[in-house]
Amino acid sequence: MTMLKPSSKQISIAVGSGLACVVLFGTVFAFRQQVPFINNGQNNSAELADESAESEVFQLALLEEKEVSQLETIANQSQVSRERNRARYLLADELIATQDGETALTYLEGLEADYPLLAPHILFKRLQALELAGETETAQETLSQLQSEYPDSPIVAEALYWQGESQPEYLDRVIAEFPTHPRAVEIARQRLAQNPQQLDLLLLVIRADPYGKDTAQLRDRATTEYASQLTPADWEVIASGYWETWQYRQAGTAYQQAGNTPKNLYRTARALQLSGEQTAAKSAYTLLFTTFPDAQENELGLSHLASLSTDQEAIPHLDTLIQKFPNQAAQALSDKAKRLESLNSKESAQQARASLLSQYPEADATAEYRWQVAQNLAEQGQLESAVQWIEPILRDNRTSEITPKAGFWGGKWARQIGQQQEAKAAFENVLTYHPESYYAWRSAVHLGLDVGDFNNVRSILPEVNQPQTRTLPPAGSEAFQELYRLGQDEEAFAQWQAESQNTLEPTIEQQFTDGLIRQAIGQNLQGINRIWLLQHRDKPEDAAEFENLRETREYWQALFPFPYNSSIINWSEQRQLNPLLVTSLIRQESRFEKDISSFAGASGLMQVMPATGEWVANAINLSDYSLTDVEDNINIGTWYLDYTHREYENNSLLAVASYNAGPGNVANWLKKYNTSDPDSFVEQIPFPETKGYVESVFGNYWNYLQIYNPEVAEMLAQYQK
Repeated sequence: MTMLKPSSKQISIAVGSGLACVVLFGTVFAFRQQVPFINNGQNNSAELADESAESEVFQLALLEEKEVSQLETIANQSQVSRERNRARYLLADELIATQDGETALTYLEGLEADYPLLAPHILFKRLQALELAGETETAQETLSQLQSEYPDSPIVAEALYWQGESQPEYLDRVIAEFPTHPRAVEIARQRLAQNPQQLDLLLLVIRADPYGKDTAQLRDRATTEYASQLTPADWEVIASGYWETWQYRQAGTAYQQAGNTPKNLYRTARALQLSGEQTAAKSAYTLLFTTFPDAQENELGLSHLASLSTDQEAIPHLDTLIQKFPNQAAQALSDKAKRLESLNSKESAQQARASLLSQYPEADATAEYRWQVAQNLAEQGQLESAVQWIEPILRDNRTSEITPKAGFWGGKWARQIGQQQEAKAAFENVLTYHPESYYAWRSAVHLGLDVGDFNNVRSILPEVNQPQTRTLPPAGSEAFQELYRLGQDEEAFAQWQAESQNTLEPTIEQQFTDGLIRQAIGQNLQGINRIWLLQHRDKPEDAAEFENLRETREYWQALFPFPYNSSIINWSEQRQLNPLLVTSLIRQESRFEKDISSFAGASGLMQVMPATGEWVANAINLSDYSLTDVEDNINIGTWYLDYTHREYENNSLLAVASYNAGPGNVANWLKKYNTSDPDSFVEQIPFPETKGYVESVFGNYWNYLQIYNPEVAEMLAQYQK
């Protein structure tokens, strides 16, 4: 029996969550050690994590429709337990949502004493239930109790906001006492709409909601209308917001006003460089080095300065890097060799490369040089020599980004010259040390593993086994963590925002947790990006902490979440498409952001162009639709993906390339390039965007397959051993 079922079979799904459960934990990721999350010292993480795995309520909480009868059974147990408390809290919440305050009160009676972790939230639920039941006087007493006993709890902001509907002075307290709470942001936005000339409220929104849809415009207003009133700290917050949202020109301008710290000077220079202002960038990098010659930021600063300089100017900068910054020495030595060669100093260039190979055999720059030599040899037909240059990459450069590609092509070349054992070893090396890469999938295919290939991946329906509970986040208070695992996402986000005090320089754990909770509330683009950007942190001391995190299965499941799973699976079944292929394409197109639009006008999860949407809608008799509606977009997008597959005899490589570049371009490539070797065809795709798109979509597919398909995960575990 094959591990990947043909499309004529029914898909097997173990679903433990609905659309609200975006980040799904628990499936064994075959290539990752079971490293525990980093303990931030705020709670007994190991104890809580063990309890999470055993909690039936956590499973019920994340179901698309609550299993009320099961919750009631647990809630009515005679013995007090945290499970009973959780069930009562969830039932009360459900009843309040259906306006049944009286029944909700029966579950809330005395619950704060038994469930002190969420005591302030319980009091607020009781306040809501009492109001629904018409017990206004008792509700006021409960409100007073909440404010007096838990004045610092973020849920007080909700109570104040609720009171503010009739007494506006309470809204002032929300802003004053809980300035990072989402309610404070909401109030500030409402007041700015009425009176835009309020700098304090502008800054509140800019600080507390840097990724908001209109926050970029508010940053622009602050810098143009209030520049003279902004403090260096204000400028740094504004600059950080621009930086985090890739508005580098504005970031550079703002960082210039934020004070001369090494980080600010580096980001000023880098922002200028990314904005195309090369001369100004060179001056800024020079200022950084002359002002703070020993600052860690010069590791990257001098490297960028060298890249902007002439060959003759660059060499002293590279020599300084080699002498002062060991982490950049290998790359600087490699760059120096290229510069010397350009200056026709071939002997000196050869000496520099010899030093690179002998002194820094494990460096990424060494791997890149070895790979360049191997490619040149392969192009000349010297495959045996090319394979020999690949061997030290697999041995010495296991952490380099170039290694999976080099290992895969080394295996292909070895096979071409009859070195079957060497080819097998190279493919297995990629699976062992770079299991998350696109080339790991290609290696698995060439090893004959049952993981789907370009010519049949659409027609297989893998088992999708989704975890039933969420794992304990590594940061935040116990109250936040409890709310998060109970699926109380808006409450958890409010708690997290109110607790967050280090938004400019979060720790690895804090940024990862921020990514998790943003995904949970539907901010999928920001959530995934926050987690993806962890690998690009500026501080070298973050590297070890990040490596620890990326060795956990939770990191990979958060990086490859499965939101909108019910809709994706439904429409994939109807189009007879592999649901993981559809999910992978959506992740690449929109990061699961349903309201997103491209500069070209494409909309929604599958980034459908309006003209294409209209054409497909006519073909399927869909008269009333919206490209930003989840169901409509996936309906139309999967029909079109099915269409591109039918156009190319169900070859997913060509179908996915056509989805990105259009059928006309793919038709031209088919005339020009040989498709007998799909791997070579991918390398020959002349559009860098489409080549990267194809590799990304199928790299996504590979990760989704091994994360969410237990049979494939088990099959691949042998390579980890």
